[in-house]
Amino acid sequence: MTEIRLTLDEVMDLALSVLRAAGADEENAGPIARCMWRAERDGAKSHGLFRCAGYAGAIRSGKANGRARPRIAETAGSVIRLEGDRGFCPVAHETGLPALGALAKEQGVAALAIRRCLHFAALWPEVETLTDMGLAAMAFTSSPPYVHMVGGRRKVFGTNPMAFGWPRPGQAPMIFDQASSLTARGEVMIAARDGHLAPEGAGIGPDGAPTRDPEAILAGAQSPFGGYKGAALALMVDLLAGPLIGELTSLEIEAEDDGKGPALGGQLILAFAPERLGGPDAAAHGGRLFRALLEEEGVRLPGMRRAATRPLTPTEGVTIPASLHRELVALC
Repeated sequence: MTEIRLTLDEVMDLALSVLRAAGADEENAGPIARCMWRAERDGAKSHGLFRCAGYAGAIRSGKANGRARPRIAETAGSVIRLEGDRGFCPVAHETGLPALGALAKEQGVAALAIRRCLHFAALWPEVETLTDMGLAAMAFTSSPPYVHMVGGRRKVFGTNPMAFGWPRPGQAPMIFDQASSLTARGEVMIAARDGHLAPEGAGIGPDGAPTRDPEAILAGAQSPFGGYKGAALALMVDLLAGPLIGELTSLEIEAEDDGKGPALGGQLILAFAPERLGGPDAAAHGGRLFRALLEEEGVRLPGMRRAATRPLTPTEGVTIPASLHRELVALC
């Protein structure tokens, strides 16, 4: 596969050009492009420029509002309810995350419920925004169903990811971001694009039989990680990002969606102020655990690999498939 190298500035310029051509205004194009830029910078290819055509297609078709103006509908106690105006979540985060961070520092714990928004990115960017404020954070979102329940073959859950972050002042935060499925949807799609096999246990074909063929998995269903354990977490995320905040479950999203690209749904983000809950030593106490774990050779914390690429990418740039570059240039 032929690849080309882009500087990070060129990544941003290309993403902005595609989004503007699709009809996004600057208040929407900027946050969405930065989200893809962060993913490319950190080597998270399945959520970088690979997603750009999907963003643009949803805006061009009118499914997503490229001129969205998210607004905080209500703040009550430690809860913020934000209406996304059918825009993409990175745009809603521009309004919601600063408010959530401030409320968490005041209350100790705060929740941000985002409704009528399209989430098409990884979860770690919003979690990292909060850990940079000195907060611990969790995030959940759902999607149209791609994942079967253990014992069944019907697609009933999205990949239903969850993320958790812990601040580490002066160092990259500890953040994990994982799907309830064995693999993220984008990883299966990239395997199909590049002609690779999916990992063992990634999914089943239309006949219900386990397979590593990514095309068969896309036609069949992805599998939860860890059997019933992953399925239980997918169910939890469906409830947290759906009924709990007045949004749709994965099956309900499917009923109102055209099945093409990102879909309208909800997101729940929680923020915690360690010093309010555990006292002034709480965050440092977590740091002592991390140091103990890292004493063993071969151990790394979640998120360390992403952070390790950052000193390199500003000067070296990133590589993307030449076919992807041609596709995006044609959309400008």
